[in-house]
Amino acid sequence: MMLRIEGLYKTFNEGTVNEKKALENVSLEMEAGDFATIVGSNGAGKSTLFNAICGSFIPDAGSIELDGEDITFVPEHTRSRSIGRLFQDPLMGTAPHMTIEENLSIAYLRASRSRHSYFSRITAKEKELFREQLSLLCMGLEDRMDSPVGLLSGGQRQALTLLMATMVTPKLLLLDEHTAALDPATAEKVLDLTKNIVSARSITCLMITHNMNQALTLGKRTLMMDGGHIVLDVSGEERRGMTVETLLERFAAGAGEKFDNDRVLLSSRTEK
Repeated sequence: MMLRIEGLYKTFNEGTVNEKKALENVSLEMEAGDFATIVGSNGAGKSTLFNAICGSFIPDAGSIELDGEDITFVPEHTRSRSIGRLFQDPLMGTAPHMTIEENLSIAYLRASRSRHSYFSRITAKEKELFREQLSLLCMGLEDRMDSPVGLLSGGQRQALTLLMATMVTPKLLLLDEHTAALDPATAEKVLDLTKNIVSARSITCLMITHNMNQALTLGKRTLMMDGGHIVLDVSGEERRGMTVETLLERFAAGAGEKFDNDRVLLSSRTEK
């Protein structure tokens, strides 16, 4: 089992008027190479679940295992060697004043298992590897390795961040609506890159999306969250036969209420 989450709880501002139960008894298992999409309203707990997996906070209760290792109390910077993450904002995940090559070097060395990796130097062979990987993006970035990342467009930065997160194949890749801030054409290109990389390397992947069609067509499983719970988990033949309408019906049955998120519902009607 690549990822095992059992009985995860997290409450913010406990005992105050701003108390928020962000995660309540969340359990999830993913086999190596599994690819699941997650959809839910704002505040459903999707990004909070990602933050728990990455180690941004310690849960109130429950446990998280990655590839058989209990990482519940492992520091965030240590987990980053095995967990890649992309955010919605293309400005996150890169250092804008550093060059493309320098950003790739940091990502490459961070994922190294050596405790002296940060003090290592990138070799000519590794620079050539960077160039080869950049060429796969088909954005001409392999000829701009000395350019500051801050000069890149949002789509170029997000594609670079994807490459940084997967250059050394992570045990787990978390995609937090990583194409939502891009224009439709660029978003489609970054999404295609994502599918190709995840498939080619059999990366275990969790992807948050606001697009209900993507939630049903990408990967192997669809999860829906509400109120800090996973209220739906479908895969296999059951998932292949589902439409957006039946997905919403199943959500209502699991959550006890209709799905109510204008952004998600609108995307299900307008995006393919």
